[in-house]
Amino acid sequence: MEFTIGISPCPNDTFIFDAIHNKRIDLGPYNFNFIFADVEELNQRAIRGELDITKLSFHAAYKVQKNYILLNSGSALGKGCGPLLISHSPMTPPASYNHLAVAIPGENTTAHVLADYACGAFKEKKMAVFSEIETLVLEKVVDLGVIIHENRFTYASKGLHKVMDLGEFWESTTGFPIPLGGICIKRTYLNHASAIDLLIRQSIEFAHCNPSASSEFIKYHAQEMDDDVIKDHINLYVNDFSVDLGIKGKKAIAHLYDHISDGKWNPEEKIFV
Repeated sequence: MEFTIGISPCPNDTFIFDAIHNKRIDLGPYNFNFIFADVEELNQRAIRGELDITKLSFHAAYKVQKNYILLNSGSALGKGCGPLLISHSPMTPPASYNHLAVAIPGENTTAHVLADYACGAFKEKKMAVFSEIETLVLEKVVDLGVIIHENRFTYASKGLHKVMDLGEFWESTTGFPIPLGGICIKRTYLNHASAIDLLIRQSIEFAHCNPSASSEFIKYHAQEMDDDVIKDHINLYVNDFSVDLGIKGKKAIAHLYDHISDGKWNPEEKIFV
């Protein structure tokens, strides 16, 4: 049986899925047609129902929960791994952001939710691909930028400044790990979900036991990324929650859903496999 599967080209995703993509583990009866795209593009494609299995921001996963269910493996949650709010020049967080323009890495990203959660209203929001946000701030197209992924490790070297750690704000006010993104499968394939879940877990375990096996694949998709940045990226975003969400991870996601829905979230169906 063949599935379309969408992941980002970021090192955490390519590290997690290398052994599946390159058939380093026994895939049983399954074949996977991989699609690599920015997470917001994957969010949009899932909203349109185009992908069988996909990486999603948890914000988008909330929106598509009637059609998709979250797997236990492959997620990005944790501590100290959230998006950062950055500026061109040093800035003390103002009492209000309603006079400032900010670049956001996509309408449906969890970074968007966390920015609103920490900062409230902005004068203007400019949606952009995550890799373009540093440039938008450097060129002063916007006052602030919300950065994710490897940009956490590169913004300072470009002369940009941290205004606020949005993930740290979430952690300190909720007590939960930061829920960034997870892997979903269409509910129409629910009878295959446990098997796919196990394959992703085995793929992660293979990557940890054979760290050099995936390096070429990761580097190819990371393109210009420095080896040290790749290593830091994987160490930050691939952790125990990536292997299995567990009770704590599931509670963090449910709390995010409560926030998105302003406390009105009441799932009609279970949201986790």
